[in-house]
Amino acid sequence: MTDSARKLVEEVLSRDMTREIWSGNYAKALPVSLHLFELSAILPVVFYMFRFGQRRGTGNFLNTFGSESGTRNQRRRSATIERVSEKLACAEELEGFYGEAERAILGDLLLCFCLENAKHSLGREEQIQRVVPAHYMSSWIDLPPNASNLRHVPEMIVAMLADQKGEHVEPSEDESRTWFPVGKGYENNVLIRAFSQGVGRCGDVLEDLRSDRFNEGDESVGLDQLLMIRLAQQLQAAPGRMRGMEGHRISNQRPIAESAARDFSEDIRRFVRSYANAIPRYALAEMLESCIAVGMATILASTVEILLRWSDTGEVPDRQNQPPAKLFVDCSNGVDRNIRARAEQSMDDFMRRMERFSVVLMVLRLLDYQAKTNRNIRKQNIPTRPYATAWLNLLGDLLHERHVETQRIFYGIEDKAEKLADKLEEEYPETASILRDANIQQNPAWRLASGLMTLMGPKFVRGNFMSMIDSILLTGRPNGMASKRVTTRGGGNTTRRKRDVRSLLFTDSVLDYLVHLHLLRSGSKSSVRNLSFREFIDTLRKRYGFHVDVAPPGMIISNALLQRNRTVLERRLRDLGLLVGVNDAERMKRLQPRFEPATES
Repeated sequence: MTDSARKLVEEVLSRDMTREIWSGNYAKALPVSLHLFELSAILPVVFYMFRFGQRRGTGNFLNTFGSESGTRNQRRRSATIERVSEKLACAEELEGFYGEAERAILGDLLLCFCLENAKHSLGREEQIQRVVPAHYMSSWIDLPPNASNLRHVPEMIVAMLADQKGEHVEPSEDESRTWFPVGKGYENNVLIRAFSQGVGRCGDVLEDLRSDRFNEGDESVGLDQLLMIRLAQQLQAAPGRMRGMEGHRISNQRPIAESAARDFSEDIRRFVRSYANAIPRYALAEMLESCIAVGMATILASTVEILLRWSDTGEVPDRQNQPPAKLFVDCSNGVDRNIRARAEQSMDDFMRRMERFSVVLMVLRLLDYQAKTNRNIRKQNIPTRPYATAWLNLLGDLLHERHVETQRIFYGIEDKAEKLADKLEEEYPETASILRDANIQQNPAWRLASGLMTLMGPKFVRGNFMSMIDSILLTGRPNGMASKRVTTRGGGNTTRRKRDVRSLLFTDSVLDYLVHLHLLRSGSKSSVRNLSFREFIDTLRKRYGFHVDVAPPGMIISNALLQRNRTVLERRLRDLGLLVGVNDAERMKRLQPRFEPATES
């Protein structure tokens, strides 16, 4: 249905307009693609962007480890752990992997520490799909093959951390003014420096893709790091920049959820700066992924709340009035069925809001296209980067008929809706009825948006969005934030229906990260402060919207269940060595770190 419907829409609305609106995204509000991606593959691309100040293009992985003949897809499928281990075993830098058993061990080590197969499958004969951040040199390996498969998440993270003005992220002029300089090597970038043990730069040309060199006399790197370095050395150089006239430039577009974006930037800066040299690197990588999951989840949920408010008022609230979405967290990780049920109910309530959210995004795309083609609006030259707040407020004025150009734009949308309804009359009568029925919805933008969403279908919109949610929350992963299970509802065999239900939870890695982060004092010095258990729970609720012992607005949860959830969290923190208390008095229960923060030099 979707392909045939799109062709009909193109005939009426034009190919250019359809290309812009036939999507689930709106980059000016959330500069990522609402689709499946692998969060574990984000950091190597982030390393590359910070190091070279450009988007990553094609590198030498396929030429080095793929077959020499066949189509590009066939060569990709031939790049397996078995083939990589055979190549590495012949390298001068590695010794002792000459036999079949030794190569099998080498392959298992690569699969364990450095590379991932497609669909997280096991075995040494599967196609390699991703590289993990075992070391900074992972940035030399162009996996996934297309950086766009990461849905522009690395670009958004780099833009938020670099915190620059302007249309694009540019090489930093003064490294001393930021913890995350761009295009200036790695010496002063705290994120890259945490993963660059043993690496130095040969020469003064920062743009040289071969200039990063490993000091062979350095004995500080672990086995996993050394394997990543040897793997990168086989490629001889980092990938070049992405092709295209402007394709290599890093967009400075940031999410409309300005408060959540700034909180995320502050969190990752404080955590990396304080613990990069204190936490073992393997644990640090897991906790960093949890950090990104928490930040991305808060940004996405906050964006949903902001745009739903925008649809009612036509205005984006200022940063001080952007509270996070409120979600109940299952601290038992699914062990307590009653707590899990309430967490699933909370997530279901949030997901139901997604139905309207997808229509709001379509309204934004429609108004955006119409406003960009309006000469009088175009003359205003309203900036959209780094934050598009002013532009969305203008679109809100159009939507709520507060702008002088509203009628002209609405006439155009009404005309398009009528012509599209005529075109769809025979094949899609229900959609045609939605487009024409001004009695139900007088605003033509909402009518056209609703009609287009029915043509796109729930699988295209909701399916992609649910994939995005699972990607961000690391659903079902050891360091993730959510769990998913299949439930069956209905009576007889013919009416029983299966569906996925999700609940928000705290894995040990997430708890480790959150406790160590919020034990840090504010300011530039890395030191630990006194933090009570009560203060910690309050911080989770106010900063991220994570409710533990308080029911989110609109939910009814018994006090006994809330207290049980709190008690479970307290017990887990004690078991992890993150909570101490000499008695049951609340003021005597305080958090403590397992790793002492290092002082930044």
